[in-house]
Formats: sequence, C-alpha cells, structure tokens
Amino acid sequence: MYFSIAGFKICLSGEGEHALAKGLLPTFGAFCAETADTKPLLTMRVTDSLRQATEPQAAMDCDTGNGHTLVCQLADGGYQFAISDTNGRQCCLLETSSNFTECKCALSGTTAMRSFGLNNALMMAFAFAAADHGAVLMHASCIINSGHAYPFIARSGTGKSTHSALWQRHIPGTELLNDDNPVIRIIDGKPVAYGSPWSGKTPCYRNASATIGAITRISRAGSNSIERLTPAQAFASLLPSCSSMKWDKAVFNSTCDTITRIVETTPIYNLHCLPNAEAALLCHDTIAR
Repeated sequence: MYFSIAGFKICLSGEGEHALAKGLLPTFGAFCAETADTKPLLTMRVTDSLRQATEPQAAMDCDTGNGHTLVCQLADGGYQFAISDTNGRQCCLLETSSNFTECKCALSGTTAMRSFGLNNALMMAFAFAAADHGAVLMHASCIINSGHAYPFIARSGTGKSTHSALWQRHIPGTELLNDDNPVIRIIDGKPVAYGSPWSGKTPCYRNASATIGAITRISRAGSNSIERLTPAQAFASLLPSCSSMKWDKAVFNSTCDTITRIVETTPIYNLHCLPNAEAALLCHDTIAR
C-alpha cells in the first residue's frame, strides 16, 4: 500500500493478519496512491517479530501531549520507540534505521489501540525522515484564504483552532487545510503548507497545498494587537512548534535549517488577542496585505 503526503511517498506493508493494516488508517483515504512512481521517503512493515530492546545505548521519556513514548537509541544508530496511548497502554513498538527510511512496527491491544499506535508510528517516522528533505511537521492550525496558506501556532489550548474558526466565520473565502499537523515544505525557495492525515480532533484530512503567506503565533490577551517578529524572535517561536529530535543532530540540524529558510522568506507575527471576530479581522488585514 502506498500513500502520498506532501509529495512524499510512503510504502506500508504487513505480514499475515497485518496485511489489512490499511483498515487501521481511516484518515489516510485522501492520501492513497496507486504505486510509488518515485522512491518512497520511507517504508513501514507491520510485523510481530519485534522485541523491546533490553540494552539500548540511551533511553529518553517523551510526553507528546497525546500519549507517552519511550525512545531508545540502538547500537547500530537506529531507534526504537515504545508508544503508549493516552491511557498509558503500550500499543506499538516502532524500530527505525538511523535515517528513518526503513521502519518496522509491532502493534498490540484493541483495534483502537492498534490504530493509535500505527498512526503515531507513521507520523513520527514521516516527520524525522522528511527533515532531511526541507520539510517539517508543524503543530499548527492552518487555513487557506485567497490562494495562500496561513498557519497559526501556539501552545496547546491557547486557541489555534478557535482563531481558524473565526477566520472561516468572518472572512469570506477561508477554508481549513489542517487543524493540527500540516506539513511545511520548501519548494523553489518558498514555504508551502500541505494537508496531512494528522489533524488532531478536527476531521480535516485534505490532500491539498498552498504557498504560505505568513505564520502567526497566537497569544491570549485582554485586547487585540499584532506585531511582526524579528528573525531571532521568529525562529524562537517556530522551533517549539516543529516535530524534531534534539538529541539526534542530523534531524535537529535539518529542522533548524528549514526553519531558518522559512524565517528568511516569510513574515512571522505575534497576535495578542481575544477569541472574537475583531481579532480575526485585525490579523487578516495585517498579514494578508
């Protein structure tokens, strides 16, 4: 089975009962591809022949905000991820090569647990494999207006989705591209936002894209105001919103390079706002000029 996400091909295969793993990926429908006409960014094989590492080179606990993951670096430079769901139940063991292009995973638990595990395994492998190709998976709510994409970034619970909804309600021609994890990719020197199969709690799984017009960080405040960030401020704002591995120098350096190119070509703003129509109109009138 093949999928195309942000122009990258992914190959998924399974052994025996796992041959039907596609049924565990209901959000991937719009991203199905007939064949891999180009070399896949990564291959993922679902198998039972995996065991948790007992003597890893290093181990790190990661609370992703959507479950928990124990990351172990293996002696050959690859990684093993023990993925648990939001109830703390381990549902996937993912093993990758050092550059994340060759992956295999073992799933466990109920159908819902296995679906959660496979989705998260593919999301992490994709983010880390794509880093070397000028792409980042950005934690953002992203809308399209007048042919340009506008990602909104913020800490979880600050109001990214609310602000996107305000644009859709009050600014004609606005549509949602992705509400949690759009892919940002540098194409011909410009950042382009792509929809992905990972959209959080909002069912918006669009295989579409648009050149980015601006990126805005949302901050709650008692009144509405907006300011353009300096390059240093912009970099510091974007970095925490991009999926990366700080302990993997190759992935982290590639992520930083892509963020630098985004900052060099794209205005980055900070919107201090209330969750109201005036905030959306102020933002639109400033960043969409």
